[in-house]
Formats: sequence, structure tokens, C-alpha cells
Amino acid sequence: MGTAAIEVRGLWKIFGPKADRIIGSPDAALEPAALRAKTGCTAAVRDVSFEVRPGEVFVVMGLSGSGKSTLVRCLTRLIEPTAGEIAIDGQDVRGMSPAQLRDLRRHRVSMVFQHFGLLPHRRVVDNVAYGLEIQGVDKAARHDKAAQILSLVGLQGHEDSYPDQLSGGMQQRVGLARALAVDPDVLLFDEPFSALDPLIRRDMQAEVIRLHREVGKTMVFITHDLSEALKLGERIAIMRGGAIVQVGTPEELVGAPADDYVADFVRDVPKSTVLSLRWICRTPEPDEPLDGPELAADTVIHDAVPAAMASARPIRVVSGGELVGVVDRVDLLGAVKHQDAPAAAAAAPGEA
Repeated sequence: MGTAAIEVRGLWKIFGPKADRIIGSPDAALEPAALRAKTGCTAAVRDVSFEVRPGEVFVVMGLSGSGKSTLVRCLTRLIEPTAGEIAIDGQDVRGMSPAQLRDLRRHRVSMVFQHFGLLPHRRVVDNVAYGLEIQGVDKAARHDKAAQILSLVGLQGHEDSYPDQLSGGMQQRVGLARALAVDPDVLLFDEPFSALDPLIRRDMQAEVIRLHREVGKTMVFITHDLSEALKLGERIAIMRGGAIVQVGTPEELVGAPADDYVADFVRDVPKSTVLSLRWICRTPEPDEPLDGPELAADTVIHDAVPAAMASARPIRVVSGGELVGVVDRVDLLGAVKHQDAPAAAAAAPGEA
């Protein structure tokens, strides 16, 4: 395996008797309900493969029971995989000894859970410093580091508070600070904001975006919320029945869904706020003027509307200094009207 931050190849997790015998047998192709009925086993993760690039925010999303939380726990063997390969920074996780696994979890990979898991009898500063304490860092050094991280997540002044004195959003910030304090290479988030009120959840999403911009960690984020996935993910993997249905950028998922299931997921997304000019630009007509405003091909359609309204000339769409096409007012407004119309006739995902 190569040098991606995380590489997963052919990963399976099957719960039940004689689980390892299912892989490679005809039973492996059965639908989840049929597999349970025949074998008593549940295939929570089915032949999953993907890579996460260094410094990337990679989102895994799916409905309840799709296998996403099992998958993220397999990455550090909190749940032991049944089969497959996992590498973090090129090191074989499944081949690690217990001591190597402890080192991985203490120093290189941190996890933020939906339920904060804070120690109620300890002050905020000691909760944040807990991972450093486990590492054997002396008290003064770990408190100094914890204070720095609390400032980073906007909790300076709350060092001596106890968890029950904080709001839900502030407690989740403490959990985030605790994960960051050990300076891990990789952060794993398992639906960390799903228990929060909508406004607090939005604030925490913005906080993750800001922190990623400042610290640049590799992040794997698990969610069942499409809007959260589109907001946070540089690339998104959609899971169904333990398998990955499609991996792509938000633009690729919305603009070119792999199947009806993905199309159903993204049907209500206002596409003009996700798709770029690259998706709607066209070859110029022979007599069409090419002296209009210039926009990059990755400009979101919605953001291009003001430029189109301000000029009677078609917009020149460029990538890498090269002209890739043009769009005019009619193209843009047609795209906004057509692509944002609700897909009333579409069926809901089968697992909804």
C-alpha cells in the first residue's frame, strides 16, 4: 500500500458465527436481511476500499445501519475487522501488536464521539490534558498545552470549569480540544454534532472548518446529514448496506450521481449552490463575442449570476489559463431554474 494518510482495501466486518467463512462464498452477495436469515450473521462493512489524502476532510455518510460508524471504528481496530487491509501513513494497522496499537491511538489518531465522554469529576483543563497524561507528560507541560488548545477552540477562561457547568456545544468543544491536544496526524469524528441543537451544530461545523484551515489535520467525518457532508467534505463516500456506493466531491455527487440511490439522496440539494460553471459551459458559437468577463471553471453557478447580469457579453470560462467554454445569462438562469426545481417524482431512498 502507498503513502496516503489512510488506505483501506477490501475491508469486511461481519458479526455472527463463523463470520470469516462468508467472505468469498456465495453468501457474501446476499442482501443484509437474506444473509441474516440464512447464516445468522450481519455484514456491517462489505468489501470497502478507499483512500484519504494527507490533510483532506473525507466524509462518510449514510442512513442509520449503513455501516459508517462500524467502518470508522475498524480504522484503529476499536472493532476488529473480519478481513481486508488498513494502512495509516503507510503502516499496516491490522498487523500491529497491542503495544503498537496503543501508540497509534495515543499519539497519532484521535477520535471525537457523538457522546462527549468527558470525565465529570475533572476540570476542563484536565479533561483536555487527559491524553497527554496517559502519554506520561508532566502536569505543567500538559496544562500549558491544554490552555493553548482551549484558546484555539474558543474556550479560554473555562479551564477551571467542570463539564456540567458548560452547554452542549461547549462540551463538544472540550471533546474536540482533547482530541487536538495530543497533536495527532488523523482526527476521526463519529457523528459528533448529531445530538446538538441545529444552531449549535452549525457553529460547530464552522469550527471544524476553521480548525482544519488552521491546523490542517487529516479528518474522517461520519454523518447521516447530507447538508453537513456537503459543507464539510472535500470528498464524500456514500454507504448503503455496508458497502460504498460512490466516492466523489460534493460537485460530483450532485452533478453525476452513480445510481438512483445517490440521486435520491441529493435530489433536494439546490444544485446551483454546488455545481460549478464547468458543468454548464458550452462551446462558443462561431460569431459569439469572446471579450466578456472571465471566471474560473470552478466558480459555483450561483456565484456567477451577478457577473452575468452585469454584462451583455457571454462569460469566458477558463481553467489553467485556457478557455474551456462560455456561459451567458440564458445558460445561467436556465441552469438555476432547471437544476433547483424540486424532483417531485423521485422516490425516497429505500432505507429511509
